[in-house]
Amino acid sequence: MIARLLLLVRMARPPVIVLLGLFTATGMAQTGHGEDRFLLARALVAVFGFLVFSVACNDIADVLVDRVNLPGDPGRPLVTGTAHRRDMVLAGATAAALALAATLTLHWPATLVTIAGLAVSAAYSLRPLRLAARGVVAPLVLPACYVAVPYLVGIFAIRDSLRPEDVLLLAALYVGFIGRILLKDFRDVRGDEMFGKRTFLVRHGRGWTCSFSAFCWTAGTILLLAAVRHPTIELIAVNAAYLAVALLLLRALSTERGARRDEHLIAAIAIVGRGIVLSALAHLALTNAGWPAPQYTAVMITLSACLLGLAAAMARRGPLVTHGRASEAVGERRVAMRS
Repeated sequence: MIARLLLLVRMARPPVIVLLGLFTATGMAQTGHGEDRFLLARALVAVFGFLVFSVACNDIADVLVDRVNLPGDPGRPLVTGTAHRRDMVLAGATAAALALAATLTLHWPATLVTIAGLAVSAAYSLRPLRLAARGVVAPLVLPACYVAVPYLVGIFAIRDSLRPEDVLLLAALYVGFIGRILLKDFRDVRGDEMFGKRTFLVRHGRGWTCSFSAFCWTAGTILLLAAVRHPTIELIAVNAAYLAVALLLLRALSTERGARRDEHLIAAIAIVGRGIVLSALAHLALTNAGWPAPQYTAVMITLSACLLGLAAAMARRGPLVTHGRASEAVGERRVAMRS
């Protein structure tokens, strides 16, 4: 039992669960009544179960590709041999049951949203549909799961209906996330090409991928500012800064200068993306609580400055090297020396 619980924890990728948690909290804050921490915890249990189910489906379907792209990655139990296919199937089924059970403590539409999300996530990874291998469909479908499910679960934790401004904010988060999810294919391009996985990057190349990502970032930012309740000058300025930095990083990424540099830039862009969501959440939370303007301004500026500083540091130094990445880098150096 302990081993299975540890497997669930390993499968819940920390950066992804943080992002989905932000979407959930944003949905609750959008209703104007997101301060109930116990209710947020119940919503997060549902989102956690949904994520683990999605990861299990993806890891089962992509195990051969992952052995090429991510050798030794501890977050891929099938690749490292710490789990077998049967373990992943059981973990996915358990996570799906957990997600559905948690939604029963929320308003009834949350259950419907989670069922739909589980179905789409399975269709994304598994045959016969396997939407992940269908070119441009993949970066359109995956954000629909990873944004809509947690965001709508957050809203339906508070009330049982949607309002026009809720749908507009969902569209903003969705379009912005498409711009980020396109970039994950840079890491996986070698295995995707080897196994015939026709991602947007494989089909259209680096330049078009970065251009389309930049379009999504711009459209998502405009939609967010139009959708969020009580927009302020500070929120507009902060989002303009995030967008400017993201576009600069995308411009740099559009030029091929090595896989390590790509990894640094994509990690920095991911921080900027989380910053947009976190700043929107902070804006909603502070305005809901009626914070005075000076304190509100100080929080928004400090938060954005810290996140942009982290993004700049990440672009220069890159993420920490894991054991799997270190082994892969050593192998690459040995091959280079032999050649």
